[in-house]
Amino acid sequence: MSQTAVPAAGASLSAARRTRELTEATDGRVVDVLVVGLGATGAGAALDAAARGLDVVAVDAHDLAFGTSRWSSKLVHGGLRYLASAQFDVAHESAVERGVLMERTAPHLVRAQPFVLPLTGLVSRGQAALAWAGFRAGDALRLSARTARATLPAPRRLSPVETRHLAPALRPGGLRGGLLSWDGRLTDDARLVTALARTAAARHARVLTRVRALELTASGARVRDELTGEEGEIRARAVINASGVWAGDLVDGIRILPSRGTHLVLRSEHIGPLPAGLHIPIPGETNRFVLVLPQDDGRVYVGLTDEPLDGPVPDVPDVPETDIGFLLDVLGSVLDVPVRRGDVVGAFAGLRPLLDTSGTAHGGASRTADISRRHAVLTSPDGVVSVVGGKLTTYRRMAEDAVNAAVDARGLAAGPSPTAALPLVGAAAPRALAALRAPRHLVQRYGTEAPAVHALAGQNPRLAEPVVPGHPVTGAEVLWALRHEGALDEADLLDRRTRIGLVPADRAEALEAVRALMGEAASLA
Repeated sequence: MSQTAVPAAGASLSAARRTRELTEATDGRVVDVLVVGLGATGAGAALDAAARGLDVVAVDAHDLAFGTSRWSSKLVHGGLRYLASAQFDVAHESAVERGVLMERTAPHLVRAQPFVLPLTGLVSRGQAALAWAGFRAGDALRLSARTARATLPAPRRLSPVETRHLAPALRPGGLRGGLLSWDGRLTDDARLVTALARTAAARHARVLTRVRALELTASGARVRDELTGEEGEIRARAVINASGVWAGDLVDGIRILPSRGTHLVLRSEHIGPLPAGLHIPIPGETNRFVLVLPQDDGRVYVGLTDEPLDGPVPDVPDVPETDIGFLLDVLGSVLDVPVRRGDVVGAFAGLRPLLDTSGTAHGGASRTADISRRHAVLTSPDGVVSVVGGKLTTYRRMAEDAVNAAVDARGLAAGPSPTAALPLVGAAAPRALAALRAPRHLVQRYGTEAPAVHALAGQNPRLAEPVVPGHPVTGAEVLWALRHEGALDEADLLDRRTRIGLVPADRAEALEAVRALMGEAASLA
């Protein structure tokens, strides 16, 4: 392999490393911290503990970002919604954590995203004034969080011409202008989790996917290797349960009220150019919007709903037709050209792990949209620490609080968390990222590792080709994921390391090429 095609030191996750470290983790030694769950919060907790010098094992029954963390809106919110419901602490925490991601820990994965709220006949002047006051308050949040103006520009009012320039798809009739605001946007939520896990691995954490925790106690877990069926025990001084919507399955007394957030996937040609995203007010609601989020891969996401989930928690949530119809109806209220059901090429739903504090059964809350997004760290009577609630933006603070609780409860020797200033794998200042000799779309996904990914394509022309025609992901990215990002099968590659799988037709078309690359991976070294 070329000297330029190497990952960050110690940050490679591979099948071989997994096998070796699983054997080490179950050989009877006692580690400092066991983390169960490798979504954003669990991977963040593994990094936080490892960065404090603790000996860490982190496991997940499936893959990195298998659950909620891959189904988000891909936004890093500043907390504006929480101001409206007087959750000032949550709003400020969100704004602070947004600034941490954008300016210190992951500027390669998070950048500013403009949004236009179109002022149509469905938005009264009173509603427009309220929204404008909200955007101004959101900018005050940015200031209180000490996020630079250069990172997030100021909101401003738009004329009808300016509004149509930023959102040409809007219906011109009755459009009296718009409101422009800015928020943080992730290139890919699953890539954030991968970066967290690899950064933890570089700090000597053992990151083990396909390892299911069968039973948790304060001194460890009985686990099963889902690839071989073999069972073993991981012994630990402290245990953190970060399994999200499944947290209550492992620790008694935790009641989760999952909230389903659905998104549609459209081809960008169905809406046309979108230099900015859209905030579309939901009729009858004062503080809820449908978001239209243009992506860099020729797709557009439209979301999201906020509905309680009834019944058992599935591994992969279904998308009800009622959610699809609702989102299409709201979208159709402002677009010049209608988007029909047949234009929906994919849909996905994530489950928010909201803590049920109602004291009733899961049906006790009237609307999950009204439940606080505060996170909670709970310690069971036998000493297992569970972290629940919260949201993607605040994963780092959630992880820090969980590790603090574990350190205090079990008397571990560890200093304060350094993660607010710890860059993730691939991170660099914007000027350094702009100077990298690699395609822009690779820099936005891999940061400083983009030249190494690009070098793989230079060694073999076949690896420079897209896996699916019209989609930017190349064979080199698939090979990189197998060698350095812990991908073990085609689902890991298509559904999480890349997001090809969000469109079933694209997934089917890519499957043969991905399987061929997996088969040839050893010979392409």
